Amino acid sequence: MDEAFDAAGTALCCAAAIRLGGAVQVLTTRSALLDHYNPIMAGLENITAFLDGRGLDDNLLGSAFAESWSLDARYPADLAGHAFVKGWSSLVFGTVVLTRPKHQNITSAKTLEFASKAAASWPTAVRIGSFDSLLRFEAACQQEAEARMREGGLPALWKLTEDRTKQYRQTTEQFIG
Repeated sequence: MDEAFDAAGTALCCAAAIRLGGAVQVLTTRSALLDHYNPIMAGLENITAFLDGRGLDDNLLGSAFAESWSLDARYPADLAGHAFVKGWSSLVFGTVVLTRPKHQNITSAKTLEFASKAAASWPTAVRIGSFDSLLRFEAACQQEAEARMREGGLPALWKLTEDRTKQYRQTTEQFIG
């Protein structure tokens, strides 16, 4: 890895993209765009593998990069969740770019802002535990992710991500009925 590479920041961004991806999976299934979602998730999974010490697959990352923009353009503007999908696409874009330190002009902090903006755009109030909005839930997820990674490393972060992804998915399933 390049010495300018921010592994911790990239891991937190990747975790956020996977986490919010739980909601996007439900939305893209509803809108018949799952074939655009799957390559994006494959690219994010490649980033997690990279952070765990394996190599980056340029084909998977290129496909994730391209499909994130394609999904953003194809998701119907009249469907609820459009702004969320758009924000998630920007989060994915930023996360992929973070794997290329020599070509990046974005920081992990700026990339994580896309997760917050996506959550803030959620079209309805939600109830997830003690949280009454997706934005508050996402803010807590980001804080918890940072703490878990600091305490237990990447395995703890990925386990937490898996759990929070399920909560995003369930919230979206309730939203679309």
